[in-house]
Amino acid sequence: MSEREQFKTRLGFLLIAAGCAIGLGNVWRFPYITGQYGGAIFVLIYLAFLLGVGMPLLTMELAVGRASRRSIARAFEILEQPKSKWHYNKFWLIPGSYVLMSFYGLLTGWLLFYCYKSFTGGFAGGVDKAAAQMQFEQLLSNPLYMFVCMTTVVVVSFAVVALGVVKGIERITKPLMILLFILLVFMAIRSFTLPGFVEGIEYYLAPNTERISDVGLLEILWAAMGQAFFTLSVGQGSIQIFGTYMDKRYSLASEATYICGLDTTVALLAGLVIFPACFSYGVQPDAGPSLLFITLTTVFANMEMGAFWGGLFFLFMLFAALSTLIAVFESIIAMTMDLFAISRVRSVIINFVIIMCMSIPCLLGFNYLSFIQPLGEGSTILDFQDFIISNNILPLGSLFFVLFVTSKTGMGFKNYLAECNTGSGPKIPAFLFWYYRYVLPVVIIILLITGYVNIFGK
Repeated sequence: MSEREQFKTRLGFLLIAAGCAIGLGNVWRFPYITGQYGGAIFVLIYLAFLLGVGMPLLTMELAVGRASRRSIARAFEILEQPKSKWHYNKFWLIPGSYVLMSFYGLLTGWLLFYCYKSFTGGFAGGVDKAAAQMQFEQLLSNPLYMFVCMTTVVVVSFAVVALGVVKGIERITKPLMILLFILLVFMAIRSFTLPGFVEGIEYYLAPNTERISDVGLLEILWAAMGQAFFTLSVGQGSIQIFGTYMDKRYSLASEATYICGLDTTVALLAGLVIFPACFSYGVQPDAGPSLLFITLTTVFANMEMGAFWGGLFFLFMLFAALSTLIAVFESIIAMTMDLFAISRVRSVIINFVIIMCMSIPCLLGFNYLSFIQPLGEGSTILDFQDFIISNNILPLGSLFFVLFVTSKTGMGFKNYLAECNTGSGPKIPAFLFWYYRYVLPVVIIILLITGYVNIFGK
């Protein structure tokens, strides 16, 4: 086995792993459902699920990576017992990263476009929500603009990955993530000066039992469980690859705690930016892409120095999305290198062509191919790609990791514990085997079924 690169600093690993977890969902979903489902009460329920579901899954991916020193293309062959067939699962796990990148680059390109338009005053002049909606639709109807923006962010991300783990990913992503946190804290502090700060924070974080009564405790539990599960992007090997570049000075429970903490901090701070701004300018916050590209565009367009604050916000979002692109591209590059024993540069070139080709249908799904509506009227190709990842690959992949580390023919729970508990920091006790083996699979299956019901059962 060839010598594998390792991160030079612990901070580099933590920020890069957190960058993989921190994505658009932290901003366009978490703040909205927190305000919708009871504020601080929802946050506490979410943190409980993050501790009970998210962190164990995160340690499993990291353990598989650190123990094998290989991507998911080779990791299971190294860790499984002789003559077992666990490694066959890689053939449906590997395509997951490609499907994710086939639309995530497009979304990141949108952020680049809006960052440029904001800083140059393209959304200034008292734009209302209808006008913001029209501007967003104009972008979607222009495949050339989207292609140029998407290609730019994909080229930049692959260029970083081509330089290697230390010279490229760690050297670029670490300052990128530090700047991301600085921007977010700066904007959150600025929110204190907005006239709607108190009203926005009360809606966002004040405990609200009335909202719990309105929507029902069961729905809140599902929402919190789902957010805790999906926020870390576990289940497809994107986090696993960074376990292969870790040293063994610290326990995996310790590292997982920091990653979860950074991920949650970004999500909470994003709400401090969004809700005071929305309530200051009388705009009802939404969830999903409309929050970023319509609602907040309207807010910044009517705000004093809106071009600056809007540009700063979209720059923060661009950094968050780029960190995810770089992280998942590294996973793809490492898998290709492990599978075909080719150089990093050659792997980058091949995968750049593949990702760009796979992205074209998604891009055209908003204009020339808009007649294709895979999930029913009004849906897009992007919605279908997101469905494949969020409702299939991530939960099924997580279920596979749970079974793999708890099975005697897989990695085995004793080997998992030995890997997790190597190094200084908190340890995972052996008595949790029953929880890992029987409770976590049930939780994941419930999430899988609930996702299908939410899409097809209405």
